Amino acid sequence: MPATGEKKPVPSTAHESAAVIWKDPGNIGAKDLFTGPPGDEYRPKFPMKFLKEDKHGHNSKLDLEDAQHKKWKAKLGIEAQPEIVATRLLWAVGYFTNENYFVPDLEVLGLPPHLSRGQGHVIAPGHLEGVRLQRHPGKKEKSATWSWRHNPFVGTRELNGLRVMMALISNWDLNDENNAIFDDHGKQEFLVTDVGTAFGASGDRYTEAGSKNNLKAYEHSKFIAKVAPEYVDFDFPRRPPLLHIFDLRHYIHQIRMRWVGNHVPRADAKWVGFLLAQLSTKQIQDAFRAAGYSPEMVSGFTKALEGRIEQLKQL
Repeated sequence: MPATGEKKPVPSTAHESAAVIWKDPGNIGAKDLFTGPPGDEYRPKFPMKFLKEDKHGHNSKLDLEDAQHKKWKAKLGIEAQPEIVATRLLWAVGYFTNENYFVPDLEVLGLPPHLSRGQGHVIAPGHLEGVRLQRHPGKKEKSATWSWRHNPFVGTRELNGLRVMMALISNWDLNDENNAIFDDHGKQEFLVTDVGTAFGASGDRYTEAGSKNNLKAYEHSKFIAKVAPEYVDFDFPRRPPLLHIFDLRHYIHQIRMRWVGNHVPRADAKWVGFLLAQLSTKQIQDAFRAAGYSPEMVSGFTKALEGRIEQLKQL
């Protein structure tokens, strides 16, 4: 039995008519990927106030409240930047996302003099470096998690498209606990809520720095492994190094999730490529600029990402 308050995975018998994982994005070429969803007017209002540390998961996180008493989840560390870009790309082509903003130097009122995690990101008393601020979309409530293998969309173009998007951004941490369902007036919106392990290698490597938010690793990772008449195999997620076998549960999980990038219907992969191709170079650059990357990194990541989009277009 799950602990009190734990979100249960959605059963496969969910009402499909009330469940959505994608919506028509409209004019993709007109979307503002710098401000992202839902726009400038919903940005956090400073100053931020410290509430507590969130000790769940592997990343340093804090619960904060802005000047309008809205609650935000602050993530520190290597995943803060890539998550900003990943959510903007997903939103641009019609997938549901949380609201995410990047703040290079965040003042936090009441920040403790010492954090149990994330102390290395304190750059001055009451100031944090490189913070991703996230909150749930609007006033929607998280009701459950959902499984990659068992959900109402198995076999659909929309779920297959999401698989392609995970390969495109190299988000290899495909744990079901990173997926959420939000209730919106009787409609269930399915989304991937944690996409921070992106824009690095195509799988967990020897070090965290080599696995995510690493331009060289992203540039040199093979994207498409095989193209058959009816399907595409992506070189994602890669098998983790044998060293990870000492964490056997993690190692086995990573092996089992390799199916996500395999045997994706070719037509569905090309459909995603068609959507992504409507983004301009400036829009993609804006997504990386929103995450605080340097001009050199913006240029490098944009070129590498556009190269992958071109491969999808050629299917």
